Amino acid sequence: MGDTNNLRSGRGRIARPRPRLRGLSFALPVIFALFALAPCARAQQQFNSPAVNSLKDFPVTDILKDAHATTVPAAMTAVSHASPAPPQQGGQAEEEEFIKPGRPGVANPAEIQKAGVLQVEYGYDADFRGRELHTEQSAPLALRFAASSRLLLELDLDTFKSETDEATRERETGVGDTRVGLQVVALKDTTHHPALAFAYYVKLPTASEEKGLGTGRYDHALVFLLSKKVGRFDLDFNGAYLNHGREDGEGRESGGQAAFAFSREFENNFGFAGEFSGQSLDEAQPRGVYALAAATYKVNRRLQLDGGVRFGLTPDAPRAGLFAGMTVGVADFFGKGK
Repeated sequence: MGDTNNLRSGRGRIARPRPRLRGLSFALPVIFALFALAPCARAQQQFNSPAVNSLKDFPVTDILKDAHATTVPAAMTAVSHASPAPPQQGGQAEEEEFIKPGRPGVANPAEIQKAGVLQVEYGYDADFRGRELHTEQSAPLALRFAASSRLLLELDLDTFKSETDEATRERETGVGDTRVGLQVVALKDTTHHPALAFAYYVKLPTASEEKGLGTGRYDHALVFLLSKKVGRFDLDFNGAYLNHGREDGEGRESGGQAAFAFSREFENNFGFAGEFSGQSLDEAQPRGVYALAAATYKVNRRLQLDGGVRFGLTPDAPRAGLFAGMTVGVADFFGKGK
């Protein structure tokens, strides 16, 4: 095919042969290498200058080496900021429950429902074969308003009350007594301590004294409440000092009340509750010691149903009792119904 210098140029003329520069072919790479290293040398001199002396601890090569390693952790950090971790179990970061039922037992939880929620509790309660009464029935209504996350205002009323005397079997019916009070949450349940609250209630004598449905006296109760979540169980303990007006004379008498309750809710929204309670004066129940067993069903976050039985364990207490009712969160004044 011949030498490449004999090929025609693009304009149709024969290209003239060019002289061979063997020495220059070895010198050109060296020249190019010097030109390439010159900027690096100047950069190194500038880097060692006093003006940038503080950057000596951060060599460019190390930064370039770590650039790839830093990219993935930075992306992971961005994802962690975008998706905050869920609150820990039992911490104060947990969202407040929309309702916090106080029924069906004597013991109330130390913590209360979501702030701003008006909670209504209504049901039927009956005791049988007591020492003085053959049958006692009532329809208790409780209005519990969470004025804040730590303050609960409460109004209780027996909207209907019926008593049948054990000896004569005569029956009297009417409206029962009214009780008003407040509860203050001092500590919320955390992994380090249980929830602690204090409550005060006063009974207003709205029941008929002539029919024997009430004593016609003002009664007071000072209560401390402890609650703790242990695993999937909710534990509640209440202790109270009672100060009542005497039913059969002038003056007042003092007594005590204690109640321990435990409950658990399953994944299908069914649950159960148990309680042991006792009191030396007539309060929510006649004086005596009781054991209670109940089943619960949470329809949704606003509604819970309950029902069960109660047994008297001492001679003063009625032998058995039945109850059923519901707890409803009817309004959220702070959350605009959400």
